[in-house]
Amino acid sequence: MASITIRKLDEPTKQRLRLRAAHNKRSMEDEARNILRAALAATSVASLDLGQVIHRRFARLGGIELQLPAREAIRKAPEPGP
Repeated sequence: MASITIRKLDEPTKQRLRLRAAHNKRSMEDEARNILRAALAATSVASLDLGQVIHRRFARLGGIELQLPAREAIRKAPEPGP
């Protein structure tokens, strides 16, 4: 198992982590592991479909309707030359 050290964690965040850990009857270290696991699991599932990720990101901006040019009938193939 790997270990990490989190430096420069501000006091309010540390206090919230301590309270959350106590509420869940875990150590602060175990609570941080669970938070990281949950955050990374949610991110990896959401990013599997690039099209959906892009749609979610720009959906709040609204959409536009594009006017597509009229389609023409398919042209006949040229006749072979001599």
